[in-house]
Amino acid sequence: MQANYAAATIAADRGQRSFWSLARAVSRQARRLDHRRARPGAQQSQAALFASIQQRYGVPPGPLLAIWGMETGFGSQRGNQHMLSSIATLAYDCRRPEFFTDQLYATLKLIDRGVLSPGTRGSMHGEVGQTQFMPRTSWPTAPATSTSRPTALNSTANFLKAHGWRAGVGYQPGKPNFAAIQAWNAAPVYQRALALMGRQIDGEGASATR
Repeated sequence: MQANYAAATIAADRGQRSFWSLARAVSRQARRLDHRRARPGAQQSQAALFASIQQRYGVPPGPLLAIWGMETGFGSQRGNQHMLSSIATLAYDCRRPEFFTDQLYATLKLIDRGVLSPGTRGSMHGEVGQTQFMPRTSWPTAPATSTSRPTALNSTANFLKAHGWRAGVGYQPGKPNFAAIQAWNAAPVYQRALALMGRQIDGEGASATR
């Protein structure tokens, strides 16, 4: 098992844009993914899958499609960085060493269990899979690291439910389920973009619970 200093990861981490720039970029991406891919394409082609997920976890298609679309373009852009090197580098040399040290320990556990291989590829900060889970989020069950679309989407819904998602109540800012969206990503602009895109997918005026 070998890890190298990931200069590209550090450059990406230190080159992150301001929250205002991120807000504009995420808003544009949300509109593009919603209208061109998520609705009706991805939603209709996976209708049975989303119906089963909603029945099991209480999570409607909108938030899941928003996460899936914004994280990886519906699985088309999962990253090509050496995950172990990225996380080890960030644990050693970045703005949040404690956070990434925990991620490194989780990565090593997943490799030891055979869930990940030492050569697993992911995004710049070590996210893996269709919906870009971090290794520590996946530990100890670790289903979300799979490239399987149903497994990853079920895992994402399970994550939301584990963080307080309740069927039949809203997920927009100020609604009970928005806390689960906040648990998914710490950036407020990203949280709002996910909620907005989810509402557009589920239907603007479909229900007050949105």
